Amino acid sequence: MRRYRNPAAVAVATVLATASAAALAADPPAAKPTESKFDELLDSAGLTVSGYIATSYYASNGYPSNIHQFDTQHNTFQLDETGLQVGYQPKTGFGGYVDVIAGEDAKILHQAESGNPNDTSSFDIRQAFLQYATGPLTLMAGKFVTLAGAEVINPTLNTNFSRSLLFFEQPLTHTGVRGIYAATDEITLTAGVNNGWNLTSVDYGSKTGELGVAWAPASKLFALAAQAYFGKVQGFEAEKTLVDVVATYNATSALSVILNFDWNKQDNAFTDASSATWNGAALYVNYGINDQWRVSVRGEYLDDKDGFLTGSIQTIKEGTVTFGYSPVKSFELRAEFRYDRSNANAPIFFKTLAAKNTATPDSDNLSEFALQAVYKFSAPPPAPTP
Repeated sequence: MRRYRNPAAVAVATVLATASAAALAADPPAAKPTESKFDELLDSAGLTVSGYIATSYYASNGYPSNIHQFDTQHNTFQLDETGLQVGYQPKTGFGGYVDVIAGEDAKILHQAESGNPNDTSSFDIRQAFLQYATGPLTLMAGKFVTLAGAEVINPTLNTNFSRSLLFFEQPLTHTGVRGIYAATDEITLTAGVNNGWNLTSVDYGSKTGELGVAWAPASKLFALAAQAYFGKVQGFEAEKTLVDVVATYNATSALSVILNFDWNKQDNAFTDASSATWNGAALYVNYGINDQWRVSVRGEYLDDKDGFLTGSIQTIKEGTVTFGYSPVKSFELRAEFRYDRSNANAPIFFKTLAAKNTATPDSDNLSEFALQAVYKFSAPPPAPTP
């Protein structure tokens, strides 16, 4: 379960297969792989290092920048993200975590954080925080990813190439302070205060609060997380509220089902000082066909009741199917098809370049096909020797 979103380094296991008991008797056992000098250095320093590269080709029959988060172009080869994460996070005492990314996704994230749509930087410090841990309590100060949602910025932690409609309307990062308290082995409580949605710095005094509770039984059959954000955001000196719930059901070792629900409200949203609300839900079904192949299906809706989020009173629905192929654990090739459709009385998508350039929507639907290659690595402390 993804709570909270601090991507820990994942250990890489070496599996030695033997043909038969006779072969074992005839030949001496293989020598254990030796630890590299670099791994020894990390181990002695208590550091974890991980990283990834994600690159893609995707083509849409329109221009989805007004409703998609990172796949915003029409027909392009793209470096989605390359990321490097370094952490020193002891169970007791002071530590820290640094997470930097570069690529087209980083450019869009950086624009959201700076508040400048013309920012051309393709580099972003996604997370950088200090922490202090004592017993069940961990305190963090700096910049970190949001608690909200079932999907994350890091593509290696998602099962689809494209991000959901809910991801489009959720915050991405926060800058402030956060406290995480392990109330029991199964229940974790989170509270924090930050600058708002995405912005790394603000020029007003209002702050946004965050509250979260996560329940993860030891059986790992079911997990539930709920979080809320509330406070004034830049551009609207009025309260904005998000309530987000993520439920996970692991039916078998191969089959999992995830449900994400959001409810939002923005006070003083319009010139007459009236408020706006919107809500949505996303359902994910993930199935591991075998050790190399998997499939993920996502279906969702976003109900913009007052037209505040998208500019039109509408309900948008989308369906996505993604196949993943992993010849080795560190690499995956993904193929995806996605279809978005709106029930608005007027078109809301841009099918042609002329429509996009004039900001005149000319379609109620969009289709997209994508191929993505993802490579990841990690260098955590090695497992203890038996």
